[in-house]
Amino acid sequence: MPEYMLLLREKPDASENLSPDEMQRAIERYTRWQASVAERGHSPSGKKLRDGTGRVMKSGAGKPVVTDGPYTESHEVIAGFFALTADSYEQAVELSRDCPHLEFGTIEIREVEHTSAS
Repeated sequence: MPEYMLLLREKPDASENLSPDEMQRAIERYTRWQASVAERGHSPSGKKLRDGTGRVMKSGAGKPVVTDGPYTESHEVIAGFFALTADSYEQAVELSRDCPHLEFGTIEIREVEHTSAS
C-alpha cells in the first residue's frame, strides 16, 4: 500500500495566542484524529516540530551554507508531519479531511517514492 506524507504547514502565529487549556484541547484532538485513522487501518505516525528553531542548508560556492531557519517572515512554516498508508491520493485526502491541523494552516499531501536505498 502506498505511503503518504502529510506536511503540516502553519502560519507563524497560528497557535501563538492559545491558552494552555486550549493548547491541551488541540493536542487531544490531534491524538483522537490519529487514533481514528489507525482504527481504519492506515498506520499513521507523526511528530510536531519545535517552533522557531531549525537550520536551512543550501549549496554555496561549492560547499554547504547553513543559516538559521525556518524563516518566520514566510507565510507558512512546516510545523510537523504525519505519515500514513492509503490506497490513493483520494483516500489520503479523505483521511485528512477531519485533521485538526486545518484550523491552524494547510496540509500538503505527498506520496513517498520508495527507492532501492529506502
